[in-house]
Amino acid sequence: MLDRRLFLHLATWLGQWPAGPGLHVVRSHRRARPAWDGRLRPALAVASPDCAILSVPPDRVPAVRALGSARPLDELLPALPAAVGLPEFTTHAGRFRWSTAPAPLPDAGEWIPPTAPGLPPWLRLFDGEVLVVRDADGRYLAGAGIKRHDAYGHELAVGTVPGAQGRGLARRLVAQAARRVLDEGAVPTYLHNFDNHASARVAEAAGFPDRGWTSYGVFPR
Repeated sequence: MLDRRLFLHLATWLGQWPAGPGLHVVRSHRRARPAWDGRLRPALAVASPDCAILSVPPDRVPAVRALGSARPLDELLPALPAAVGLPEFTTHAGRFRWSTAPAPLPDAGEWIPPTAPGLPPWLRLFDGEVLVVRDADGRYLAGAGIKRHDAYGHELAVGTVPGAQGRGLARRLVAQAARRVLDEGAVPTYLHNFDNHASARVAEAAGFPDRGWTSYGVFPR
């Protein structure tokens, strides 16, 4: 049975969940409003082994449906930016993971404001505390942020500087952040590109198994 928090997250984030077999294009006003970082996400999709939901702005439903719902999502993806009226945007395709039981790894980081000095630009996009590892001299080594899409689902993002990779910091940060999300009453999710094998290993080690779910989207460059 699907976790209730995940069900509510998908229904809220996409506009509908679940549906029958195949691809279903649904309308959502959320696709026409800024997302967690203040930028548009005019098309988002999640596909499980049973169904796929593609969420677009209400006024773009006819154009997207005209692409052909019988085609696989990965074949539709190149045409989606133009179909939602933003041909200058780029696309994403990858794995969609979630966890209700993060790996029991030891905590690695400290929660600090995203405005703290010495953080990389990507961590400054978050509107809540970020999880950071520093070395003995206070230099940034790795960090994780939480994208609070709605009350039920929070997506994790993680990054490590090249010189600190291979120490297991990313997996520990993901597991630690996932525990915080669960404590807040939401389900933690984790997305990564199909070819990002390092990110896939981090997810597996942190307790986010590959259940055969995928995610697709149209994003600003």
